[in-house]
Amino acid sequence: MIKVSLIGAGNVGFHLHAVLQNAADVQLLQWYNRTKDSMAKHASNTNITDNITDLQEADIYLICVSDDQIEKLGANLGKRKGIVAHTAGSVPLEALKAHENHGVFYPLQTFSKQKEVDFHTIPLCLEANNLYSLKLLQQLAAHIGGPIHTIDSVQRKALHIAAVFVNNFSNHLYAIGEALCQEHHVPFSILQPLIAETADKIKNLSPLEAQTGPALRKDNITIENHLLLLTQEAHKKIYSLLTASIQQQQQHE
Repeated sequence: MIKVSLIGAGNVGFHLHAVLQNAADVQLLQWYNRTKDSMAKHASNTNITDNITDLQEADIYLICVSDDQIEKLGANLGKRKGIVAHTAGSVPLEALKAHENHGVFYPLQTFSKQKEVDFHTIPLCLEANNLYSLKLLQQLAAHIGGPIHTIDSVQRKALHIAAVFVNNFSNHLYAIGEALCQEHHVPFSILQPLIAETADKIKNLSPLEAQTGPALRKDNITIENHLLLLTQEAHKKIYSLLTASIQQQQQHE
Protein backbone atom coordinates (compact mmCIF):
# COMPACT_ATOMS: atom_id res chain seq x y z
CA MET A 1 0.00 0.00 0.00
CA ILE A 2 1.47 3.33 -1.09
CA LYS A 3 0.64 6.17 1.29
CA VAL A 4 0.19 9.49 -0.50
CA SER A 5 -0.27 13.02 0.80
CA LEU A 6 -1.72 15.46 -1.70
CA ILE A 7 -0.68 19.11 -1.50
CA GLY A 8 -2.82 21.68 -3.30
CA ALA A 9 -6.46 21.81 -4.36
CA GLY A 10 -6.30 23.48 -7.75
CA ASN A 11 -7.32 21.77 -10.98
CA VAL A 12 -4.59 19.10 -10.89
CA GLY A 13 -4.99 18.44 -7.15
CA PHE A 14 -8.76 18.18 -7.56
CA HIS A 15 -8.50 15.44 -10.19
CA LEU A 16 -5.64 13.60 -8.48
CA HIS A 17 -7.74 13.50 -5.31
CA ALA A 18 -10.54 11.79 -7.22
CA VAL A 19 -8.32 9.15 -8.84
CA LEU A 20 -6.15 8.46 -5.78
CA GLN A 21 -9.21 7.89 -3.61
CA ASN A 22 -10.27 5.02 -5.84
CA ALA A 23 -6.87 3.60 -6.83
CA ALA A 24 -6.06 0.04 -5.76
CA ASP A 25 -3.17 -0.35 -3.30
CA VAL A 26 -3.04 3.41 -2.69
CA GLN A 27 -4.01 5.16 0.53
CA LEU A 28 -4.71 8.88 0.26
CA LEU A 29 -3.37 9.74 3.68
CA GLN A 30 -4.05 13.50 3.73
CA TRP A 31 -4.96 16.44 1.55
CA TYR A 32 -3.43 19.82 2.32
CA ASN A 33 -4.37 23.25 1.01
CA ARG A 34 -3.73 26.68 2.53
CA THR A 35 -7.49 27.08 2.95
CA LYS A 36 -10.02 24.30 3.54
CA ASP A 37 -12.81 25.88 1.49
CA SER A 38 -12.12 24.02 -1.76
CA MET A 39 -11.74 20.70 0.10
CA ALA A 40 -14.57 21.08 2.61
CA LYS A 41 -17.10 18.88 0.81
CA HIS A 42 -14.60 16.00 0.94
CA ALA A 43 -13.99 16.27 4.69
CA SER A 44 -16.22 13.25 5.40
CA ASN A 45 -14.06 10.86 3.35
CA THR A 46 -10.62 12.55 3.28
CA ASN A 47 -8.32 13.76 6.04
CA ILE A 48 -8.03 17.44 5.07
CA THR A 49 -5.81 20.08 6.65
CA ASP A 50 -4.73 23.69 6.13
CA ASN A 51 -1.68 23.31 8.41
CA ILE A 52 1.32 21.93 6.55
CA THR A 53 3.05 20.97 9.81
CA ASP A 54 0.17 18.54 10.45
CA LEU A 55 1.17 16.32 7.50
CA GLN A 56 1.95 12.80 8.63
CA GLU A 57 4.77 10.65 7.27
CA ALA A 58 3.83 9.42 3.79
CA ASP A 59 5.57 7.44 1.08
CA ILE A 60 4.95 10.17 -1.49
CA TYR A 61 4.03 13.84 -1.20
CA LEU A 62 2.52 15.16 -4.43
CA ILE A 63 2.80 18.94 -4.76
CA CYS A 64 0.06 20.37 -7.00
CA VAL A 65 0.46 24.14 -6.71
CA SER A 66 1.40 26.98 -9.07
CA ASP A 67 4.88 26.74 -10.55
CA ASP A 68 6.32 29.70 -8.64
CA GLN A 69 5.24 28.22 -5.29
CA ILE A 70 6.69 24.71 -5.67
CA GLU A 71 10.21 25.31 -4.34
CA LYS A 72 8.98 27.41 -1.40
CA LEU A 73 6.29 24.92 -0.45
CA GLY A 74 8.75 22.05 -0.77
CA ALA A 75 11.03 23.81 1.68
CA ASN A 76 8.12 24.36 4.10
CA LEU A 77 7.59 20.60 4.24
CA GLY A 78 10.78 20.23 6.24
CA LYS A 79 12.79 17.02 6.20
CA ARG A 80 10.72 14.07 5.04
CA LYS A 81 11.58 10.40 4.60
CA GLY A 82 9.12 10.02 1.75
CA ILE A 83 9.46 11.18 -1.85
CA VAL A 84 8.56 14.82 -2.45
CA ALA A 85 7.39 15.23 -6.05
CA HIS A 86 5.80 18.06 -7.99
CA THR A 87 3.31 17.76 -10.84
CA ALA A 88 4.41 20.69 -13.03
CA GLY A 89 5.51 20.59 -16.64
CA SER A 90 8.02 23.43 -16.68
CA VAL A 91 9.62 23.24 -13.20
CA PRO A 92 12.94 21.34 -13.07
CA LEU A 93 13.56 18.37 -10.82
CA GLU A 94 16.17 20.30 -8.87
CA ALA A 95 13.53 22.66 -7.46
CA LEU A 96 13.02 19.98 -4.80
CA LYS A 97 16.69 19.07 -4.31
CA ALA A 98 16.49 19.98 -0.61
CA HIS A 99 14.81 16.59 -0.11
CA GLU A 100 16.82 13.38 -0.13
CA ASN A 101 14.21 11.68 -2.32
CA HIS A 102 12.51 13.91 -4.86
CA GLY A 103 10.85 13.60 -8.22
CA VAL A 104 8.33 14.72 -10.80
CA PHE A 105 4.89 13.20 -11.40
CA TYR A 106 3.57 15.17 -14.37
CA PRO A 107 0.18 14.20 -15.85
CA LEU A 108 0.14 15.59 -19.38
CA GLN A 109 -3.44 16.73 -19.78
CA THR A 110 -5.62 19.81 -19.53
CA PHE A 111 -7.59 19.88 -16.27
CA SER A 112 -10.75 21.79 -15.41
CA LYS A 113 -12.81 21.03 -12.32
CA GLN A 114 -16.00 21.08 -14.39
CA LYS A 115 -14.83 18.25 -16.67
CA GLU A 116 -14.07 14.67 -15.63
CA VAL A 117 -10.95 13.00 -17.01
CA ASP A 118 -9.93 9.37 -17.49
CA PHE A 119 -6.46 8.83 -16.04
CA HIS A 120 -6.14 5.59 -18.00
CA THR A 121 -5.63 7.77 -21.11
CA ILE A 122 -3.34 10.40 -19.55
CA PRO A 123 0.43 10.11 -20.13
CA LEU A 124 2.29 10.27 -16.81
CA CYS A 125 5.77 11.77 -17.21
CA LEU A 126 8.12 10.76 -14.40
CA GLU A 127 11.55 11.82 -13.21
CA ALA A 128 13.44 11.23 -9.97
CA ASN A 129 16.83 11.82 -8.42
CA ASN A 130 17.43 8.13 -7.66
CA LEU A 131 16.25 4.69 -8.73
CA TYR A 132 14.30 4.05 -5.51
CA SER A 133 12.18 7.18 -6.00
CA LEU A 134 11.64 6.50 -9.69
CA LYS A 135 10.44 2.94 -9.06
CA LEU A 136 7.97 4.04 -6.38
CA LEU A 137 6.60 6.81 -8.61
CA GLN A 138 6.26 4.22 -11.39
CA GLN A 139 4.30 1.96 -9.03
CA LEU A 140 1.95 4.82 -8.17
CA ALA A 141 1.50 5.65 -11.85
CA ALA A 142 0.71 2.00 -12.61
CA HIS A 143 -2.01 1.99 -9.93
CA ILE A 144 -3.59 5.08 -11.51
CA GLY A 145 -3.46 3.45 -14.93
CA GLY A 146 -2.01 5.97 -17.38
CA PRO A 147 0.81 5.26 -19.88
CA ILE A 148 4.15 5.88 -18.16
CA HIS A 149 7.09 7.82 -19.67
CA THR A 150 10.46 8.56 -18.09
CA ILE A 151 11.16 12.15 -19.16
CA ASP A 152 14.01 14.36 -17.93
CA SER A 153 13.61 18.04 -17.04
CA VAL A 154 14.85 19.38 -20.38
CA GLN A 155 12.56 17.07 -22.34
CA ARG A 156 9.64 17.87 -20.05
CA LYS A 157 10.14 21.62 -20.50
CA ALA A 158 10.08 21.21 -24.29
CA LEU A 159 7.04 18.95 -24.00
CA HIS A 160 5.29 21.56 -21.85
CA ILE A 161 5.95 24.28 -24.42
CA ALA A 162 4.59 21.98 -27.13
CA ALA A 163 1.53 21.37 -24.95
CA VAL A 164 0.97 25.13 -24.62
CA PHE A 165 0.91 25.41 -28.42
CA VAL A 166 -1.41 22.47 -29.07
CA ASN A 167 -3.71 23.06 -26.09
CA ASN A 168 -3.65 26.55 -24.55
CA PHE A 169 -3.03 28.46 -27.75
CA SER A 170 -5.42 26.35 -29.82
CA ASN A 171 -8.11 26.81 -27.15
CA HIS A 172 -7.56 30.57 -27.33
CA LEU A 173 -8.13 30.33 -31.08
CA TYR A 174 -11.38 28.46 -30.35
CA ALA A 175 -12.38 31.39 -28.14
CA ILE A 176 -11.66 33.84 -30.96
CA GLY A 177 -13.68 31.67 -33.33
CA GLU A 178 -16.56 31.63 -30.85
CA ALA A 179 -16.41 35.42 -30.50
CA LEU A 180 -16.55 35.81 -34.30
CA CYS A 181 -19.55 33.49 -34.45
CA GLN A 182 -21.33 35.46 -31.74
CA GLU A 183 -20.51 38.76 -33.46
CA HIS A 184 -22.16 37.54 -36.66
CA HIS A 185 -25.00 35.58 -34.99
CA VAL A 186 -23.83 32.14 -36.04
CA PRO A 187 -23.90 29.22 -33.53
CA PHE A 188 -20.38 28.13 -32.56
CA SER A 189 -21.63 24.52 -32.49
CA ILE A 190 -21.45 24.53 -36.31
CA LEU A 191 -17.65 24.48 -35.99
CA GLN A 192 -17.46 21.56 -33.55
CA PRO A 193 -17.40 18.78 -36.19
CA LEU A 194 -14.53 20.63 -37.90
CA ILE A 195 -12.63 20.89 -34.61
CA ALA A 196 -13.17 17.18 -33.95
CA GLU A 197 -12.05 16.17 -37.45
CA THR A 198 -8.92 18.35 -37.21
CA ALA A 199 -7.92 16.60 -33.99
CA ASP A 200 -8.81 13.16 -35.32
CA LYS A 201 -6.94 13.62 -38.60
CA ILE A 202 -3.51 13.93 -36.95
CA LYS A 203 -3.86 10.44 -35.51
CA ASN A 204 -2.98 9.17 -38.98
CA LEU A 205 -1.31 12.16 -40.64
CA SER A 206 1.45 14.46 -39.41
CA PRO A 207 0.23 18.01 -38.73
CA LEU A 208 2.27 19.16 -41.75
CA GLU A 209 0.47 16.66 -43.99
CA ALA A 210 -2.91 17.63 -42.52
CA GLN A 211 -2.45 21.38 -43.07
CA THR A 212 -5.08 23.01 -45.32
CA GLY A 213 -6.50 26.49 -45.78
CA PRO A 214 -5.90 29.80 -47.58
CA ALA A 215 -2.42 30.29 -46.07
CA LEU A 216 -1.21 26.98 -47.51
CA ARG A 217 -2.83 27.74 -50.88
CA LYS A 218 -1.47 31.31 -50.82
CA ASP A 219 -4.99 32.48 -51.55
CA ASN A 220 -4.20 36.16 -51.03
CA ILE A 221 -7.65 37.45 -52.01
CA THR A 222 -9.33 35.31 -49.32
CA ILE A 223 -6.67 36.29 -46.77
CA GLU A 224 -7.21 40.01 -47.44
CA ASN A 225 -10.99 39.60 -47.22
CA HIS A 226 -10.62 37.83 -43.86
CA LEU A 227 -8.41 40.62 -42.53
CA LEU A 228 -10.95 43.24 -43.64
CA LEU A 229 -13.73 41.39 -41.80
CA LEU A 230 -11.83 41.19 -38.52
CA THR A 231 -12.64 44.14 -36.27
CA GLN A 232 -10.07 43.67 -33.51
CA GLU A 233 -6.44 44.58 -34.19
CA ALA A 234 -5.22 41.73 -31.97
CA HIS A 235 -7.14 39.23 -34.09
CA LYS A 236 -5.70 40.74 -37.30
CA LYS A 237 -2.17 40.36 -35.90
CA ILE A 238 -2.78 36.75 -34.85
CA TYR A 239 -4.28 35.90 -38.25
CA SER A 240 -1.37 37.52 -40.12
CA LEU A 241 1.29 35.94 -37.88
CA LEU A 242 -0.16 32.44 -38.19
CA THR A 243 -0.59 32.84 -41.95
CA ALA A 244 3.06 33.82 -42.30
CA SER A 245 4.16 30.97 -40.02
CA ILE A 246 2.24 28.37 -42.07
CA GLN A 247 3.75 29.66 -45.29
CA GLN A 248 7.28 29.76 -43.90
CA GLN A 249 6.97 26.24 -42.51
CA GLN A 250 5.78 24.89 -45.83
CA GLN A 251 8.71 26.55 -47.65
CA HIS A 252 11.16 24.67 -45.43
CA GLU A 253 9.63 21.28 -46.22
